[in-house]
Amino acid sequence: MADKRIFVEQRPEGNYAVRRPGAERASAVEPTQAKAIERARELNPGVAPHVERVRDTSVGGRDKWRKA
Repeated sequence: MADKRIFVEQRPEGNYAVRRPGAERASAVEPTQAKAIERARELNPGVAPHVERVRDTSVGGRDKWRKA
């Protein structure tokens, strides 16, 4: 069975990459997190993308992921 997970992560340049696990290159690069989430949903319909936390909160830091 194929791995259906897809991730949205912030790049050092400040834009956002849509990436599958183990991929060397991003499937898409978008200027905002919202657009990257939208693109991830287009690429992988029916599966919630895992989104990198980009700020510290009371329930998690930057090293945590959330489903969008």
